[in-house]
Amino acid sequence: MSLERFPVTRKWPAKHPDRLQLYSLPTPNGVKVSIALEELGLPYEPHLVSFDTNDQMSPEFLSLSPNNKIPAILDPDGPGGKPLALFESGAILVYLAEKTGRLVPKDTAARYETLQWVMFQMGGIGPMFGQVGFFVKFAGKDFEDKRPRDRYANEAKRLLGVLDQRLEGRAWIMDDEYTIADIATFPWVRNLVGFYGAGELVEFSRFTNVRRALETFFERPAVQRGLKIPSRPA
Repeated sequence: MSLERFPVTRKWPAKHPDRLQLYSLPTPNGVKVSIALEELGLPYEPHLVSFDTNDQMSPEFLSLSPNNKIPAILDPDGPGGKPLALFESGAILVYLAEKTGRLVPKDTAARYETLQWVMFQMGGIGPMFGQVGFFVKFAGKDFEDKRPRDRYANEAKRLLGVLDQRLEGRAWIMDDEYTIADIATFPWVRNLVGFYGAGELVEFSRFTNVRRALETFFERPAVQRGLKIPSRPA
């Protein structure tokens, strides 16, 4: 099956149809996948989905990601050698890890333990940190009533505490093994204290294990590259 049969390729033509196609933006969710692809060394072709021009609402993108969220991928070499389209960053991370046999433990029990921490990020850290961002960085910062902001800030602190406890005596979430759980989590921590500027509000300095792992994460060359992919127009 040719990639040309997928409507998304009409808006973002594939120059390298033999490579995995990434449709994304350098947001915390978007860079999870670009970082994973850089770590794995898989050949891929990135396409910028610009929110400024509502690319995410275009029929072509919705044909791939019906929830109009980035990232999404189209892999020409999916299971059985057939193309596979996927949306949701967590699902994509699991797929890439299983496709390559990397970034996830081979032991079955440890694999499921890794997946539980990916779900912890998807269900807790991402949504809650994003709400903090709304009330600190965006329109919510002008609300006179600070109770909604404080509700999410307190939940963000609780989640950071859970993560900090997990990292006590561990290099990474899964002990010494760097996994998709780390790739899922630390871009959101970075965004919380960096782009959102909520570090003081959530008392980030208290979470010394998270700070240490975050610094180590962003020292990785693949992470540094993935943070800039897809590149924004100059």
